Amino acid sequence: MDIETAAAECASVTDSVLSGVIADETFVERILLGVLGRGHVLLEDVPGTGKTLTARSVATALGLSFSRVQFTPDLLPSDVTGTHVFNEKEREFEFQPGPIFANVVLADEINRAPPKTQAALLEAMEEHQVTVDGETRALPDPFFVIATQNPVEQEGTFPLPEAQIDRFTVKTSIGYPDHGGEKELLMRRAGRVTRSPDVETVLDDESVTELRTVPESVRVEDDLLDYMVDIARGTRTDRRVEIGVSPRGTQRLFETARAQAVIQGRDFVTPDDIKHIAQPVLAHRLVLTPDAKVENVNKHDVVADVLDSVTVPTV
Repeated sequence: MDIETAAAECASVTDSVLSGVIADETFVERILLGVLGRGHVLLEDVPGTGKTLTARSVATALGLSFSRVQFTPDLLPSDVTGTHVFNEKEREFEFQPGPIFANVVLADEINRAPPKTQAALLEAMEEHQVTVDGETRALPDPFFVIATQNPVEQEGTFPLPEAQIDRFTVKTSIGYPDHGGEKELLMRRAGRVTRSPDVETVLDDESVTELRTVPESVRVEDDLLDYMVDIARGTRTDRRVEIGVSPRGTQRLFETARAQAVIQGRDFVTPDDIKHIAQPVLAHRLVLTPDAKVENVNKHDVVADVLDSVTVPTV
């Protein structure tokens, strides 16, 4: 698949998702950054904005299998990964796969599960495999996690550890629709009998696998490599930041910059690509100092200040 075809396929997926979800195009493109960058996406927003519908619509548009895990305080790791069950007929234990064995997994309200269960996702997200009773099993390919969390209601939640947050390539939110968007939502609902809209399938698993290889052919000039490194290092020296962007975060910035170029139909990365995706890729990886938290410093403002302070290369 060439870059022109890949860009057209991404546009078709975006249009298909937007036929069911009231959101702006940038929001869907950020999710596609996770798909193309072979990473995962964290959606943080208040209830009722369409996070679950978005995850299901993306899976349908991509033609991939979909599974939803509702995270609760009593959820066990085996409820996610699967367990061995005794087969009375065969007189032996057989493995029953958990909901993690799907192409697109929705980890709904991930911060409501205890750390032990959250940790069950770490191996799956990074290695694309799970280990149950000492036996390692590969997950379907492609594999993609969309996790959601509610930023308002904190009672009964377990904040995600930094190691897990760092494994999400992109963190974004859908936000409230504007007046026209909310009216469009009502008009769409009035025009159908079912509560949930239908989304057209555009691709299949083989096409998605091929699509994810396209960014590897995108050219990144040496000056832009320095630019990305300078941005990452700039977050580590900011006085408001206790822990800056990790080397893993720098790699994710590189991968998503190439993915952004593909979405735009180009075979090379520009400084604008990097600026465009820096906020959703880097901001959630920062750990602010106690003083900055007291002063209600916004992580996105820190990234914006770093972008302003780093010299933009001429490419």
